[in-house]
Amino acid sequence: MGKIIEKEPDTRSLGIPRAMLYYRYRILWKNFFDELGLNIKISPPTNREILQQGTAAAMDEACLSTKIYLGHVQSLLKQCDLILVPRIASFGHQRVMCTKFQALYDLTCNTFPEYKEKFISYNIDIPEKKEEEGALLDLTARLGFSRKAAKNAYKQAKKAEQEDLKQRCRTQERLYQRKEIKLLLVAHSYVLDDPYIGRPVIDYLRELGVLPLRADVVDRKDALKQSLRISPTLKWEFSRELVGSVAINKDKVDGIILMSAFPCGPDAMVNEMIPYKFPDIPTLKLVLDDQSGTAGVETRLESFVDIIRMKKGVL
Repeated sequence: MGKIIEKEPDTRSLGIPRAMLYYRYRILWKNFFDELGLNIKISPPTNREILQQGTAAAMDEACLSTKIYLGHVQSLLKQCDLILVPRIASFGHQRVMCTKFQALYDLTCNTFPEYKEKFISYNIDIPEKKEEEGALLDLTARLGFSRKAAKNAYKQAKKAEQEDLKQRCRTQERLYQRKEIKLLLVAHSYVLDDPYIGRPVIDYLRELGVLPLRADVVDRKDALKQSLRISPTLKWEFSRELVGSVAINKDKVDGIILMSAFPCGPDAMVNEMIPYKFPDIPTLKLVLDDQSGTAGVETRLESFVDIIRMKKGVL
């Protein structure tokens, strides 16, 4: 009987920047790469130092989210063997991504050219027949994993991702039934979940005694369908989901807050459209920048909440 040879454990470390698409795909990525045995290292939560590093590395015209992302990449450069930088271009007709996601890999490689060999990517572009599963299987094949192992890992990771979103939707649906003042935060997950720019807004609203709800926590297929009724020409995938979520949930909340990271081009247009399409609901536009002070944001939130309370006759 032949000797059983055990496979050597994979000791490579894979860094994942805690920014941008991380907040949408973290469950998928973690489960997928964990199952394959890679040592996953997530960059630390956003702080002032990470933002400053990213700002120094980025071009002046880059949006705040891009600056934060580059700061997270820089924090991982000397900590990991590989760093995941996906390129996600399009999910189909009228379902394209913002150009920053289409160009993210090239942007990162050009910003840190001496570390280019560390960056690994997969490409999703449905019109070009590049789907998520195939793209991830191709990536892991380049890393030396068998197709069978990668396929099994993807199946388990995708199931975990879908269950996570369903659970979050169920949890939030129960929150809509509560009696307190409810505000729908219309923002991308990489804004809402970022502990430096988005989380402080959520925390402060809770201090004010209102219930913040998230437009990005929604049945995405349903939201995309609803968005077509609001604007058949809106093309950005994430924006369509948010607009559809407003259409679905507008009658369940007392107001909406449109949050964006300066100077986001798609948000600048979409956040002008939403108040026009939904004129009957109180709306606050909140543009977040890289200034360290929060007094101005807090004052605007207090004023908006007071307006809602007066409208409801509880102030």
